[in-house]
Amino acid sequence: MTERLNRAGLQVDAILARFVEDEALPGSGLDAGRFWSGLAGLLNDFAPKNRALLAKREALQAKIDAWHIARRGQPHDHAAYKAFLAEIGYLLPEGPAFSIETTNVDPEVAKVPGPQLVVPVTNARYALNAANARWGSLYDCLYGTDAMGSAPPSGGYERGRGARVIARARVFLDEAFPIAGTSHADVRRYAVKDGALLVDDLPLVDPSKFAGYRGNPKAPDAVLLRNNGLHVELVFDRAHFIGSRDQALLADVQLESALTAIMDCEDSVACVDAEDKVGAYRNWLGLMQGTLSEAFQKGGRTVERRLAADREYLDPMGSPFTLKGRALMWIRNVGHLMTNPAILLPDGSEVPEGLMDAMVTVAIALHDLRKSEGMRNSVMGSVYVVKPKMHGPEEVAFADAVMARVEEVLGLPAATVKLGIMDEERRTSINLKECIRAAKGRVAFINTGFLDRTGDEIHTSMEAGAFSRKDFIKRKSWITAYENLNVDIGLECGLSGKAQIGKGMWAMPDLMAAMLDEKIAHPRAGANTAWVPSPTAATLHALHYHKVDVFAVQARLAKGGRRAHVDGILDIPLASFQAWNRAQVVREVENNAQGILGYVVRWIDQGVGCSKVPDVNDVGLMEDRATCRISAQHVANWLHHGVVSETEVMEAMRKMAAVVDRQNSGDPLYRPMAPAFQGAAFQAACDLVFKGREQPSGYTEPLLHAWRLRVKAG
Repeated sequence: MTERLNRAGLQVDAILARFVEDEALPGSGLDAGRFWSGLAGLLNDFAPKNRALLAKREALQAKIDAWHIARRGQPHDHAAYKAFLAEIGYLLPEGPAFSIETTNVDPEVAKVPGPQLVVPVTNARYALNAANARWGSLYDCLYGTDAMGSAPPSGGYERGRGARVIARARVFLDEAFPIAGTSHADVRRYAVKDGALLVDDLPLVDPSKFAGYRGNPKAPDAVLLRNNGLHVELVFDRAHFIGSRDQALLADVQLESALTAIMDCEDSVACVDAEDKVGAYRNWLGLMQGTLSEAFQKGGRTVERRLAADREYLDPMGSPFTLKGRALMWIRNVGHLMTNPAILLPDGSEVPEGLMDAMVTVAIALHDLRKSEGMRNSVMGSVYVVKPKMHGPEEVAFADAVMARVEEVLGLPAATVKLGIMDEERRTSINLKECIRAAKGRVAFINTGFLDRTGDEIHTSMEAGAFSRKDFIKRKSWITAYENLNVDIGLECGLSGKAQIGKGMWAMPDLMAAMLDEKIAHPRAGANTAWVPSPTAATLHALHYHKVDVFAVQARLAKGGRRAHVDGILDIPLASFQAWNRAQVVREVENNAQGILGYVVRWIDQGVGCSKVPDVNDVGLMEDRATCRISAQHVANWLHHGVVSETEVMEAMRKMAAVVDRQNSGDPLYRPMAPAFQGAAFQAACDLVFKGREQPSGYTEPLLHAWRLRVKAG
């Protein structure tokens, strides 16, 4: 039986109440009475509005379903469809031009383009790795991945590969920091003289790219360079096994990598109750206090990971300064949909989880805001909150109002909390300008989310007909319009130099050569950040921001006007001819089934919200609820329109369960699904498909939470 404590009329799970009172609030400057009464007031005023917004989603969806059903079998009338969406208030009129008014934004968000990590905050080791991924070794990343076109060797150091790494790193240095008259490959000596960097007594082509050094200016321990706002540290060490063999004693090239990191309470975690939520909140608290640590076994010894210290340098003229050793951290709260049993309202209903997140995560950030020195997150006195899965401007305005109330309760200046708007729902995409306007005083981020966006696309247009295969959905014109319009509107609304315009995840952490080839498209598209799955990927992706001057790209795009329009986004990616043979249909369903099962079995049985899951071809993919949502909705759509039968889908689910069992055979915690197919994970995966049409906006959370709670209860 859950122990509950009365706090300002709220029935709070004792685990959460004790965490707040004994851990989160001491040292924050906020007393418990004010916190609980403020939270109670917030919930009293905003929980009914939250429920009303969710009801509006369902009402709009019912009208859209009815419109498509009434026209089934008729050619799609785009003009009539657009007029209908405007008539029901789904597509809203676009207001006059404006520019966001956000202030006190840290430079990592506003001024310097670069990679962004997203990690589950429930995993302390991952959270620390992400925070510390502000700096990464280019040598290690090239050596230990396929970035140079071949897999890393097993066993000890391979000198031939090491030489290739060093040569490749020097090519990068020649590209980003060319020397007047020679190459970094031929250099023997780096020195500082009269405020300038001399490389074999020759200057850089652009001397302003020299940012500082450490040690003796005649023979520095480190030289700091800067290009497009990003720093690169050359490390010299004659005692190092690489430096000792290098003609210039260059032991490593350290790249400023993950400028920002999102600590995720949402898509990448599996939090269903007070115990889970406290695990997430406690790690966020450790990050804000600077005290988080994690011990683990590596190579037969215990390693303790802590937050990296800031880096000390001398500027070109010899005056000391510091650079941050850690990524600037955002916290992603959950969306408006889910409730949580961690708190019961006076009427006995569960707390809207997003409202609880808002109050608790910002209160925890008070620990950072109170600092004036040492290990700080925001030097500008801001708290950065990503708010996902909002449907349209009304819901963004609601999030804005919630944060305003939180600021009032916590005694913070207005707009201390900066908002990240995920453009991952259809009603947000087509009304993006008005969504940004609704939070114009605090918006510091917009980001596309292809997978969730496609899941919502399928669910919204479920009754319109059968969708194309997933790979073909990606190739349809609507997705290009979606990605381009996001950047175009962001620039129109003045985000350049004030906020991040972001792009989505590279999902294959083992395929770094492919990432280096493909992900440069994101900065070239005008995005000043893009998501990466690992610290290694962050360092390699940083190379792209040295090649591309994102602000120059944004300036060019802004002059050219919009490249896309709402009409393009409203094109529904239906299968025009459905000229599939059975093998193609089976392959598509099996691919979806394997992805769903591979993800769900970890979520339900182990409470793992995001991890590297092998796909049907055994390629490791970073899977989260977004990938699950698109796959489940796709199968549900084909079921609904008779492309496949229930029998065929169940056949695919059982066949792929055996595949997933094989893929996880080395995991001692894994519970096989075959041959009984009676376990909670298999049943949950089936529910996601067979009950997919009934789920609000096609979300997976209601079913996943219910099944996970059942498993936790034994």
